[in-house]
Amino acid sequence: MADMAFEAEWTPSQTDFDRFARISGDDNPIHVDPDFSARTRFGRTVSHGMLLYSRVWALIRKAAPAQSHEMQSLMFPNPAYAGEELVIRVGNAEEAGPGRLQVSVRRKSDDAVVLQGECMLEEGAGNDAGRG
Repeated sequence: MADMAFEAEWTPSQTDFDRFARISGDDNPIHVDPDFSARTRFGRTVSHGMLLYSRVWALIRKAAPAQSHEMQSLMFPNPAYAGEELVIRVGNAEEAGPGRLQVSVRRKSDDAVVLQGECMLEEGAGNDAGRG
């Protein structure tokens, strides 16, 4: 696999949260109910963690369409909010072998990490429909 490094910006919306809830079945009110979320420690709705990673994966897939997804290991240390710009970074993992990528998503406003981890790609499959 060739070296991969890129950065992109994305601002998720409440509509993104609502659509992801419908697709995934995760309709926890912390993601989709602004009135409920206003009474939580977050004060507003927060993104689904896997919505964030699905955006990361879409960017990786665009950059490396011949790769398939083998695995990911992720942490979500801080919330991502609707309407707040995020910075997505993807790069080769240092000394980890071919196909392993470091991924991170940070809030642009305060540089807080909202997703960090790594994923492993597999060369050549090109279509990973039905795989994790």
